[in-house]
Amino acid sequence: MQTRHIVMLALGGVIGTGLFLTSGYTVNQAGPLGAVIAYIIGAVMVYMVMMCLGELAVHMPETGSFSSYASRYLGAGTGYTVAWLYWLTWTVAIGSEFTAAGILMVRWFPETPVWIWSALFALTVFISNVVSVRLFAETEFWLSLVKVLAVVAFLVVGGGAIFGIFETQQVQSAGLANFTREGLFPTGFWSIAMTLLAVAFAFSGTELIGIAAGETRDPQRNVPKAIRTTVVRLALFFVGTIFVLATLLPREQAGLVESPFVTVFESIGIPYSADIMNFVIISALLSAANSGLYAASRMLWTLSDQGHMPKRFGTLSRMGTPFNAIVVSMAGSIASLLSSVFAPDTVYLALVSISGLAVVVVWMSIAASQMAFRRHYLANGGRLEDLGFRVRGYPWVPLGALLCCALACIGIAFDPAQRVALYFGVPFIAWCYFVYWVTRKLRERRQVSPVAPARVPEAA
Repeated sequence: MQTRHIVMLALGGVIGTGLFLTSGYTVNQAGPLGAVIAYIIGAVMVYMVMMCLGELAVHMPETGSFSSYASRYLGAGTGYTVAWLYWLTWTVAIGSEFTAAGILMVRWFPETPVWIWSALFALTVFISNVVSVRLFAETEFWLSLVKVLAVVAFLVVGGGAIFGIFETQQVQSAGLANFTREGLFPTGFWSIAMTLLAVAFAFSGTELIGIAAGETRDPQRNVPKAIRTTVVRLALFFVGTIFVLATLLPREQAGLVESPFVTVFESIGIPYSADIMNFVIISALLSAANSGLYAASRMLWTLSDQGHMPKRFGTLSRMGTPFNAIVVSMAGSIASLLSSVFAPDTVYLALVSISGLAVVVVWMSIAASQMAFRRHYLANGGRLEDLGFRVRGYPWVPLGALLCCALACIGIAFDPAQRVALYFGVPFIAWCYFVYWVTRKLRERRQVSPVAPARVPEAA
């Protein structure tokens, strides 16, 4: 991959339905000013995490990325757990993306069953990942470009409405007075902390740069450039979008509209706003599924490479793609999708809850791995000047990342709607450690068990 590929891969993994459809939730829950503050904290948090990941990925560009770093510097059990958490996060998301995209296609083709569109999209994403890394990267580049252009258009049009260049209709906007109409924090200051998990989930996907580093051309030059470019753009896109929404939509209305983007575009009088955003959201769904299948398959490949999965999941096709890992990850997404139909209140609820918490746990492992790496690197005679990319402000940057992630976990404990993530997530993490411990003991027992002497063939 080239710089433009990994930049769009990260942007594509982040900019999705969370921004286009549910961004109004944060405004409604935390208030206009609280939502802006929450996304600023989220931008700072992702900046600190990406700085830590940058130092690791440039020095050790590996496809396993943060799972490999956690195994090396935090313990093999932690690396094993991180890999399964991240695999589950994307596998749960992939199936729902195909279904949602199929449902949206019904708007234009009401006579065609949803499952046909979902199957067609699934086949397209599967082919994109299986054929070659280059085809995947090019597909993701153009899908992500659609989303980026939509966000830029929203910021331009929304900014024009704020400054009076465009007249707004249908939306009962109070402009900048929205920030003080109900007081600075109408739902309480603590609501900012309770929305941090949703904000962190909205920013999830930036860490894909670390996974792609192992398949990037000249990672020492391209990865740092991609990280800096991605973090700056994400901060501008997300904070800018939330500011526009908080300014143009009253808090009560922001949490009720189906898509804040459509509401704002229609209020300004842009024709076919709903159809335009329907196309953009379908592109966002396919982009998320595309990058998600890539990330999930690389986690299975890593587990196989570390000896935790059968070797066949670590084999590559002639085009250099982990075919078996891609197939199993796709099958896992279909199983997740079926659980949403047949067990929505049990199995699927548990999967979604675990995947929501997993992002924060993965980010914490990245920050902790960087601190452990830096200590190990210096203790073995390494010089900071020799690092191709290093965290400035060490150790405060990784400590700040850990603090922000911990605050997100603490915040959801006080929100009944999100607390279920802890109920399912923490036991799942403990289960991963337990399974790793059991399998390690079994492997050790096989290695030390006495081997029976070979039988000598009898003389004829």
